[in-house]
Amino acid sequence: METQALDSFAKKYKQLLDVELRNLIEELNAPAIIKESMIYSLEGGGKRIRPLLLFATLNAFGIDPRNGLQVAAAIEMIHTYSLIHDDLPSMDNDDFRRGKPTNHKVFGDAIATLAGDALLTYSFEVIGRIPTETASSDTKLSLIVEMAQAAGAEGMVGGQVADMEGENKTLTLEELEYIHIHKTGKLLRFSVIAGAILAGAHKTQLENLSLFAHHLGLAFQIQDDILDLTGNQQILGKPVGSDTANHKSTYPQLLSLEGAKAALQQQIHQAKDKLIKTGLEIHLLLELTDLVATRNH
Repeated sequence: METQALDSFAKKYKQLLDVELRNLIEELNAPAIIKESMIYSLEGGGKRIRPLLLFATLNAFGIDPRNGLQVAAAIEMIHTYSLIHDDLPSMDNDDFRRGKPTNHKVFGDAIATLAGDALLTYSFEVIGRIPTETASSDTKLSLIVEMAQAAGAEGMVGGQVADMEGENKTLTLEELEYIHIHKTGKLLRFSVIAGAILAGAHKTQLENLSLFAHHLGLAFQIQDDILDLTGNQQILGKPVGSDTANHKSTYPQLLSLEGAKAALQQQIHQAKDKLIKTGLEIHLLLELTDLVATRNH
């Protein structure tokens, strides 16, 4: 497969994903307002890190990344639903997301909640409808089980609960890592594992890719915590210092800013080490790993 730089690869597959997401929502036989709310947040200008990890993983196996388009759409639907709900007054009560008003500020709490619900449930239908020439029934079942575990009480939702319960408390590093491994890391891991499942990866490759994603997920959240302290509000698209305002423990708080930066580099190093052990064509995944470490939003 022809080697591509990450910029051109990301631009191509983001565009394909954006078209796929809009088509999937527009084909729904549902009230116009709920479809408008779903599209509003799906097209909110996200980095699409999770879908890009899926596409880059397929590329590493020499598989056409377009084979992962429906799974990438499902992942982005789950990620977007979680952001809509996270911004609600009963959760983080945020007014802005990615530089524009949050979903509930535009559509109201009820429609925003239902839009999140609709995105979550539709994500599983989207995977179930993947053509059999792209993924067998067994493959689709494996994807659905893995995605449910990543998004549910054992994954993202469990991490969100632990995050809320940790407010106004000084957490240990172990407790903070639990939150981030589950709240952020599990869906990042699924993005990589989904690509491996679609590609028919063998056991050792799956193990190394799983460990790669584990370290990448921690690195992603450490950088998030650093940006919340040092980032530019206009670039971030949301207020700086929201973690402090919400009385949440962070890596800089527990380790100091310099300690958090050192921890970030350690996680990036370990992630790359696991990637190298896969024996795959990993140049895009390596570039994505560096992007996680150096992003400014």
